[in-house]
Amino acid sequence: MKTATDIETHAPSITRAPAIGGWKLTSSVTLPHSRERIFEFFSDAFNLQEITPSWVHFQILTPGPIQIEQGTLIDYRLHLQGIPVRWRTEICAWDAPLSFCDRQLRGPYRMWEHTHRFETVPEGTLMTDEVLYRVPGGALIHTLFVRRKLVQIFAYRRAKMLSLFGASAVEKATA
Repeated sequence: MKTATDIETHAPSITRAPAIGGWKLTSSVTLPHSRERIFEFFSDAFNLQEITPSWVHFQILTPGPIQIEQGTLIDYRLHLQGIPVRWRTEICAWDAPLSFCDRQLRGPYRMWEHTHRFETVPEGTLMTDEVLYRVPGGALIHTLFVRRKLVQIFAYRRAKMLSLFGASAVEKATA
């Protein structure tokens, strides 16, 4: 098992995941805040709208407030390639403030399992997203339509987290 000192903060990358017949997206960022503070942000499902690009037209349909814990179901609407899509996820693991995992129950993917990890490091918190997924249509659809969009979405998410919680955000808050 890698520790935070073994893992470099990096932009979103996608690799093959033969064990599931799909792909693995990994993205991480170090934020100069406590793990509890960063986890608290993710404990409010409605904050997901703030860290998702506007062109996805992401909207949470589940009425708030949403008490997130293992077994929580959340319904969304978003646009993929301009087509409106409904998506339902279940929080399949909840280990506050270390990690949680959401899994698609209904939506555009053949499989989607997104693990969020929060690790205390000397600089603050190493936040890592790992998504295991499969798409209908396999490698061709992945290459033509999915891969680039997922990298863009997670690059936006990473940049938004840096904007909200990065060193410049800390400087603004203390100024």
